[in-house]
Order: sequence, then structure tokens, then C-alpha cells
Amino acid sequence: MTQEWLDRMALQDLVMRYCRGCDRRDFSLVRSLYHDDAIDDHGTMFTGSPDAFVAWLPEVTAHWSLTRHCISNSLFVIDGDKAEGEHYVEAWHRTHGPEAKLFVALGRYLDRYERRNSIWKFSYRSLVFDHGSIVPVDDAAMVRMGRDAPNGRADRDDPSFSYPLLAGLAA
Repeated sequence: MTQEWLDRMALQDLVMRYCRGCDRRDFSLVRSLYHDDAIDDHGTMFTGSPDAFVAWLPEVTAHWSLTRHCISNSLFVIDGDKAEGEHYVEAWHRTHGPEAKLFVALGRYLDRYERRNSIWKFSYRSLVFDHGSIVPVDDAAMVRMGRDAPNGRADRDDPSFSYPLLAGLAA
């Protein structure tokens, strides 16, 4: 395999680990993906260092019983130990309790990455909002559709944590 393909696979893995870390509330995993001097820019919601971002995440995710980040249309441009990426994201955020709502944000992540000590990490991550919607959650449908399989959770009680290799992703 060429180095460019190895770099692309490492960068794609980085982006996927970010989504898992956010959705499973594994904030130590999220923190491990950023260089210490990186910036995360979520617009007026948050802009700051990786440590500040990880400190902010529990506060903002407390509003959601579930989040789900889906990435598509990933593009990487690599130049030696630096790279940039654009990823379309569909981010689902379900509120708590009765009469729950589903906030669906469609946007893009625009990233800068650097390879330091042979490891790719974010040096800058920004969020671009393209479209969104808010819809009521059909609780009866959720019960009916979800009764025959384990239900996903936004914590370490999620079924994926029974898989030791996945559970061991956190730094």
C-alpha cells in the first residue's frame, strides 16, 4: 500500500472515532484525537482548545438522550504531514422525556490535520451548518420497532461496550 492510502485510512479512522466518542459520551476518546494546541470551532456554540471542548461536551450533551453523527462524502487532501478534510455530517439529537423532539442538523466538518510523531490528529475542526429540522419523536413507534433488539445508549451501557476491542478505544 502506498503511504497516501495509509494516510487516508488513518484520517478516516480519526473522523469515525470522533463520532463514536461524541455519541457514546466517551470524552477521553474525543480528547485523544486532538493535538494539544488544536482549536475546535463550533461557531458561537463553542470555540476553543481541546481541553475546553471536552469540558463543554458533558454540559451540551446533557440536553440529549441520544446523539448520532453520520458521516458521508468525505474528502481528504494530503500534503506530507498536513492534510485538510471536508465531511458531510448528519447529526441527530433526541431530547429527553415525554414529547421528545428530534433535532436533525445537516452540515459539514472542515478539518485541518497534522501528523506528529507518526500520528494524525486534528489541528483545527470547524462545523458548517447547511440545513436542519425539528420533528416530534413517535414514542409508540420507538417501542414497537425497538423491542426486538438491544437499544442504543449514549453511555458505557451501550451494547458496543460489550465488545472489548471497541470498548478499549478510549485513551
